[in-house]
Amino acid sequence: MQLRDKIAIVTGAGGGFGEAIAKLYAEEGAQVAVVDLRGDAAERVAQEIGQQAIAIAADVSRKDDVDRLTARTLEAFGGLDIVVNNAGTTHRNQPMLEVDEETFDRVFAVNVKSIYLMTMATLPLLRARGSGVILNVGSTAALRPRPGLTWYNGSKGAVNLLSKSMAVELAPDKIRVNALCPVMGATGLLESFMGMPDTPENRAKFIATIPLGRMSQPIDIARAALFLASDNADFITGVEFPIDGGRTV
Repeated sequence: MQLRDKIAIVTGAGGGFGEAIAKLYAEEGAQVAVVDLRGDAAERVAQEIGQQAIAIAADVSRKDDVDRLTARTLEAFGGLDIVVNNAGTTHRNQPMLEVDEETFDRVFAVNVKSIYLMTMATLPLLRARGSGVILNVGSTAALRPRPGLTWYNGSKGAVNLLSKSMAVELAPDKIRVNALCPVMGATGLLESFMGMPDTPENRAKFIATIPLGRMSQPIDIARAALFLASDNADFITGVEFPIDGGRTV
């Protein structure tokens, strides 16, 4: 088992990429705090994992919630080794002037401020361990942006750059930080990313831009997250890790 005796927090783990990461981590021996805005979704995933998981309902853009989920993880498991900042949101694919301020603020709060809050809360626990892993879910949108997603692209650009800066600053603490950069997948945000109905015809237009000929699947991201959290990647930090079927080539 690649993560035997490790303790992980996975945000946005009530579905999609986060659910797959949480389940694979548990299969590989980790104890996992399954965090999601939707408490019922977090509870479902934790129950499917079993006694290695706890469910925590939290809004990771709110300091009180982040402090509470961190304390709950420490109480349940006694420490922390891995933080996966997966929770994210987007605005609908549309001209940049049509995105209202409230939506812009929410995108940056969930995608960027959450990393600040999670780091402030969890970094002392990782330092207490003498090592650790932080994985921030960025996006190929920050490497090869699609039109119509300008403000979302910018938020993921911040995630990618933050990850590299954090990696340099935290290297003396033996804490590795990397950014996962998935290409579009069939998650709950798909129609917003496309800006059009999710039909086979419309999917085909986007799949045509991916050399390997399909969208990402949750297991693709989970396997990358497992590798980067494991000792097999103990000399890898500060990378923007594309999981994209060649999209950014």
